[in-house]
Amino acid sequence: MPTIFEPFRIKTVEPIQRTTRAERERFLAEAGYNLFKLPAAAILIDLLTDSGTGAMSAEQWAAMMRGDESYAGSDSFSRFERAVQDIYGFEHVIPTHQGRAAERILAATLCRPGHVVPNNTHFDTTRANIEAAGAVALDLPCRESHDLSAVHPFKGNIDLEALERVLDDNSGAIPFVMVTITNNGGGGQPVSMANLEATSRLCRDRGVPFYLDACRFAENAYFIQRRESGYAGKPLIEIAREMFALADGCTMSAKKDGMANIGGFLCTNDDEVSAQEEELLILTEGFPTYGGLAGRDLEAIAVGLYEALDPEYQRYRHASIKYLGDRLAEAGVAIVQPPGGHAIYIDAAASLPHIPRSEFPGQALAVALYLAGGVRSVEIGSVMLGRRDPETGEEIPAENELVRLAIPRRVYTQSHIDYVIETIVELFAARGSIHGFRLVDQPAGLRHFSAAFEPVSVEA
Repeated sequence: MPTIFEPFRIKTVEPIQRTTRAERERFLAEAGYNLFKLPAAAILIDLLTDSGTGAMSAEQWAAMMRGDESYAGSDSFSRFERAVQDIYGFEHVIPTHQGRAAERILAATLCRPGHVVPNNTHFDTTRANIEAAGAVALDLPCRESHDLSAVHPFKGNIDLEALERVLDDNSGAIPFVMVTITNNGGGGQPVSMANLEATSRLCRDRGVPFYLDACRFAENAYFIQRRESGYAGKPLIEIAREMFALADGCTMSAKKDGMANIGGFLCTNDDEVSAQEEELLILTEGFPTYGGLAGRDLEAIAVGLYEALDPEYQRYRHASIKYLGDRLAEAGVAIVQPPGGHAIYIDAAASLPHIPRSEFPGQALAVALYLAGGVRSVEIGSVMLGRRDPETGEEIPAENELVRLAIPRRVYTQSHIDYVIETIVELFAARGSIHGFRLVDQPAGLRHFSAAFEPVSVEA
């Protein structure tokens, strides 16, 4: 049926506030034109991220009531650990307050200066934590991913030929290989089981650990079920277990497919590595049976991991994302094709060809979208992924200039998404009036979170 059917009833509602264009102009100026700095109350539809922004279920809220807040050895940790081990299959489960903490502990434990860490595409915090340890974060996206408009079932795959060359050319200098499922930096695109199997084989033949960035594992499992030969009708939990059986460990942000508002974890099968990671966990996060989380948060994650694997939920989730992508494409908006698992990515470079890369077309489009309708998105382009040459100060642009519309889980209805579509289509009719931005202040790392911008004048 063409109607998107939400497999839940709404039990609690939260009011959202409309703002005028004049108010949004003021909010933008006060925030230095950085959408991360806008107050949440000034946002009508918030598509900045799907991380921790979802609505929890009645079962999750009920589970939270039995949260055991014991400092050590809590029952909540035991239930959390059993759920993770049942789905993921790894021996050691280390809880953290969110995914980037797991990344930091993994990188600090295994990475050293001179190391290289290949990935299909590192996302922002993954790259930053690897680089903070002195290693090189190397992206090896598959060839099909470079054509944003091309339709391919698994554009999130890692380039296997390139990976094999990197493994052989850097023998002894690769602490682990990572694959991100789904590939967030590459348009929310899935990774096939065949690609994961081949990656695992390459790594194991050379004795290199293989890790998954697993924060959207359930969405990736659904894509495999729908698109890969031999998996139609196979339960999502079995597909997930098959994916994880190919790896030696994983990092996880439970704020995505853990269906929770906070939390994450780090897994490994290596006893020695686990012991080192737990030492760092105690130093920076907390005791190994809570890891920076309250017992009630561990309970919410333990329930949410299974809810993410519910086929009715995944069917609704993917239909919602596809609905947004298809309506935009029908209206002539250039997006990354095919629609991804958690977000739609607008090709800002193709949409705003009059804005040079040096003036950040992705940031310009994201700002214009907020100004037009109070819709907050996020730039994934040269602000987030570009670099400044440390010697010359010259800006090195990212490969793509994208604007991501990330859909929070179980939050917005079809009418909300229809409003987003209408706003974007109206904005695109007058997109020639959108102008670029220049950076006026930025930190050394992860600059997109706190940088300040100013508009480039029409005369400039």
